[in-house]
Amino acid sequence: MRRRDLLKAAAIVAPLTVAGRLMAAPQTSARLLVVFLRGAYDATNVVVPIHSDFYYASRPTLAIARPDAANPNAARPLTADWGLHPALADTILPLWTKGQCAFVPFAGADDMSRSHFETQDTVEMGQPIGGPRNYSSGFMSRLAGQLTGVTPIAFTDQMPLIFRGGAPIPNVAINQVGKPGVDPREAQLIEGMYQGQALAPAVKEGFTVRDEVYSSISQEMTAASRGAASPKGFELSARRIARLMQTQFNLGFVDVGGWDTHVNQGGAQGYLAGRLAELGRGLAGFAEEIGPADWNRTTVVVISEFGRTFHENGDKGTDHGHGSTFWVLGGGLKGGRIVGRQVELVAANLNQNRDYPVLNEYRAVLGGLFARLYGLPPARLQAVFPQTQPTDLALV
Repeated sequence: MRRRDLLKAAAIVAPLTVAGRLMAAPQTSARLLVVFLRGAYDATNVVVPIHSDFYYASRPTLAIARPDAANPNAARPLTADWGLHPALADTILPLWTKGQCAFVPFAGADDMSRSHFETQDTVEMGQPIGGPRNYSSGFMSRLAGQLTGVTPIAFTDQMPLIFRGGAPIPNVAINQVGKPGVDPREAQLIEGMYQGQALAPAVKEGFTVRDEVYSSISQEMTAASRGAASPKGFELSARRIARLMQTQFNLGFVDVGGWDTHVNQGGAQGYLAGRLAELGRGLAGFAEEIGPADWNRTTVVVISEFGRTFHENGDKGTDHGHGSTFWVLGGGLKGGRIVGRQVELVAANLNQNRDYPVLNEYRAVLGGLFARLYGLPPARLQAVFPQTQPTDLALV
């Protein structure tokens, strides 16, 4: 191989290089998985404001019908004011009923750019709005730096901004199965380049991590198939993640795309409903696969960069909005609740007459959750989310 090709291959595996501590069993019992829905999902049609006549007037073709036992396309009741999209009736609703799911409406960042990329960066960095933007510091990396006994991983093909900075963190594309990008011969050549250098143990460990993760995935697929068609979409990825977090990692991140629904979004049926069904199967599959004991020690947080417009548009879709709804799931959760600050959904309370307002700033919500999960004192929380007063929603 040419030196340039060797360096390119080394760069591919570099995010996986963490010397020594990576493969050790987690010392802390708490597990956290953050799921990022990229593209800004329409939270208003997921946790449905069934109490609001204004909602039904604003969405003549997209609105989810009020709860009706005789109507399979109706929202499933959560509280007197809120219902759940019927695509999640068989997956997320049972977790809600068991107190293992909660929702935080009117949540998000104060970023008003309405740009997917800018707001995603804002959320992943977790830094104060209006100040300097450090693209080399993500909030999950800073969180890992404040904890002991954590083994973090990004289930992505590129290192996400949320995990940049601090100690190196491995990443692996969990939805890809097959030969790794660097074969054994190339791996030996790359290891030889670093022989005798300080990075040599980290490079070798990086290849070990990669091979063990791919081996684990391949074994799971073979055992699960049993002659039947393999599951598709996010459910399979989520089950793989669960197996890895059950045994090796306890701080994870995964992103799921495809949530930008400007045209033909659909209501109880259609494009968004299909995506939600897939997401619900994935999250329920994760809970099942990780097993009851570990599920009781696991918290899953589902976020998105922003919500979508309260009114549907002329193309039977929704446009870029502001406030969203976060999900929190876990076996030890104090769930079955809609939590956080809320406001009556009338025209006067919309942000700029078009979106959910952000009443539950995401750094405050996550900071309060991290304080509960890890017992982090205020000074350590400030290192994760500077200039933020955490909000304790008493979810764990």
